[in-house]
Amino acid sequence: MEKYYTQQEILLVTGTTLTSGELCKKDEAGQDGHQTEKEKLQEACWNGLVRTMLPEISLQTANGGILCIWEIKEAGSFLELDLGEIPAAIDKHFSITPHNFLCMQSYN
Repeated sequence: MEKYYTQQEILLVTGTTLTSGELCKKDEAGQDGHQTEKEKLQEACWNGLVRTMLPEISLQTANGGILCIWEIKEAGSFLELDLGEIPAAIDKHFSITPHNFLCMQSYN
C-alpha cells in the first residue's frame, strides 16, 4: 500500500506591509544591511518566522507529523514556500503557483 505524505504551499507576496514590516526584523544585530526585502523575508522564513507571521496556518499534519520548509522559490512578486513531511516534488496540477495555471487562462 502506498503511503501518502502531506504537502503544503504558501505564497508570500512581497512589497506589502506584512512582508516589509517589523516581522522581518527578528534579529538585525549582526546582519548585513545590504539584503533586499526578499532576502530578509527568505531568511526570516528559514529561521522559523512563518509561525509568528501566519499563526492561522497549521504546520502539523492530521496524524501529528510536522511540516518542514524544504524549499523557498523566489519569483517576481512573491516567495513560494514548499512545506512537507518529506522533500517531494509538488504536482503542478494541484499547485497554487500562478506560473502553473496562468498559461491556461487564454484557453478558458
